[in-house]
Amino acid sequence: MLRNMRKAGQTLVGKIIATVFFVGLIISFAIWGIGDIFRTRPESTVAEVGDTSISIHQVRNAYTNQLQQLGRQFRTVITPEQARMLGVDQQVINTLVTEAVMAEETKRLGLSVSDELVARSIMENPAFKGADGQFNRALFDQALRNAGLAEAGFVQEQRAAMTRLHLAEAIAGDVPVPAAAKEALHRYTSERRSAAYLMLPPAAAGDIPTPTDEQLQSFYEERKGTYRAPEYRAVNVMALDAAAIAKPDAVSDADARQRYEQQKAKYGQPERRTIQQIPFTSMEEAQAASTRIKEGADFAAVATERGVSASGLELGTFTKAEMLDPAVADAAFSLPQGGVSEPVQGRFGPVILRVTQIQPESVRAFEEVAAEVRQEVARERAQSQIEKIHDEIEDLRAGAKPLADIAKEKGLTLVQIPAMDAQGRDKAGNPVNAPERDAVAKAAFASDIGVDNEALRVASGYVWYDVTGIEPSREKTLDEVRDQVATQWREDQVAQRLSEKARQLTERLEKGEAIEAVAQEVNVPAKTATDLARGSAKDDLSAEAVNRIFATPVGKAGNAANAADSRAVFKVTAATVPPMATTTQQAQNIENQLRNGMGDDLINQYVAQARQDLGVTINQQALQQAIGSGEL
Repeated sequence: MLRNMRKAGQTLVGKIIATVFFVGLIISFAIWGIGDIFRTRPESTVAEVGDTSISIHQVRNAYTNQLQQLGRQFRTVITPEQARMLGVDQQVINTLVTEAVMAEETKRLGLSVSDELVARSIMENPAFKGADGQFNRALFDQALRNAGLAEAGFVQEQRAAMTRLHLAEAIAGDVPVPAAAKEALHRYTSERRSAAYLMLPPAAAGDIPTPTDEQLQSFYEERKGTYRAPEYRAVNVMALDAAAIAKPDAVSDADARQRYEQQKAKYGQPERRTIQQIPFTSMEEAQAASTRIKEGADFAAVATERGVSASGLELGTFTKAEMLDPAVADAAFSLPQGGVSEPVQGRFGPVILRVTQIQPESVRAFEEVAAEVRQEVARERAQSQIEKIHDEIEDLRAGAKPLADIAKEKGLTLVQIPAMDAQGRDKAGNPVNAPERDAVAKAAFASDIGVDNEALRVASGYVWYDVTGIEPSREKTLDEVRDQVATQWREDQVAQRLSEKARQLTERLEKGEAIEAVAQEVNVPAKTATDLARGSAKDDLSAEAVNRIFATPVGKAGNAANAADSRAVFKVTAATVPPMATTTQQAQNIENQLRNGMGDDLINQYVAQARQDLGVTINQQALQQAIGSGEL
């Protein structure tokens, strides 16, 4: 948990990334906690933690985005029933309650974070950096728009997230790890074993006779359920997105050139400047320092006197558009190389700037990127038409017009899928070629022939689908799967014979027979494996066989199924654990792993006690209302 909070503090993505991607960057204490103070106050409350209320709006947003995140992870639509089985509703409310507990505790303790630290953390946030690794103002503004937050609200939200992180680090930031725990984990991860072994190949099972019809029939009947043909559905699919309706040829040369001039930085390298900054607490201090610099004082020396380190002096290398503070950007980009600014009243306080390097602008000519610009303009124009066309299509659907006719009328592509199973595969087992295949397959198998289905809302637009045919699931007859049944019957016979032979050889090794003699008798070589690591395959031993060796005492024999229809018979000959050197990277990794786990336990205990002290009440009716409204 503490590691997750550190990650939250470093990235400070908060609700912005959760709204767009809902990645697990801020898992425990930085999701959906404070944003509602910048929006309309909800009418109902799902939970109360001390003086903090958790609204239906917060829960609904978190729940909906969690479903979307799971859907992207598993590449399918997560139904409300599946979400309840996964416990998504409880995970969401527990996360929000935990965050509220930490927020209440930070207020009680009077914790805060400085403006300078918040500003630097935003500018160093990877989510707001462009391809060049520098802060990109356009990405930052776009993220704010997507989240529906004002800049001041976002800054305040990140300040709260950092404050909660500081509290977590105070609780469990440097937990001492007992030597016994490090030794135990070191032993588990560093132990190495050696074993003498032989490998029984499929041929060691001897000749397997051709199965009789009675044997095949019996084998088939015992496993009939595994030989079912899945249900197949015929589906018509039509997608509406910007790419489908964009018309680049309709974009005039003047419009394309205007866009090129507006976004010229996209087509090359705009001017970049490397900037140093000395922050001040008041304009008077900044004016005094500026006077000293003008009189000959060294810029870096003034920074040192102010307690600004060499690394803290470097603001970074930016284009003008990438800079977070417009006033600072205007001042920095008006200076010559080596120039020092007058005191500037920045967003987070007065500063004096120095430009140490200027990289001139270098942009591709319009003629080189004209096609790309026209495509971009066309897609944007088409994007604005999607909702209008969607409504027109819905009107046509309401009039019972077939999807094929609608596609023809609107110039869209109709994809006709003759047969698709619930996983989106055709009868040959290959993925069908259809837009939003996984979502369409999920929805189609929840629908029926003749049903007027709602369009699927996807990231790029809308997808309509009609189920035109259903081929029910059925049990395949023995004649249809005879070859498959015969192959599996033979594999089963081989496995049984190898298992019995391995058991007999293991007993002989346990009685003291040499593995070389046993191997010679079954006409296979005796082998030796050394430096075996837990959970790792080596030579012709699979990971499963190696784990079995680790589960067997030294000096004892055993056997295990191995890859490629073979079976390993072994005797463990040695187990060694190297001394734990406390100065190695491995030892440090072990200590960090244990410290993170112990830190999580401490934070969990702290939160549990704080919850008890603060009092937590949950309105189950409001929770169900929020979850019900969050269904996809």
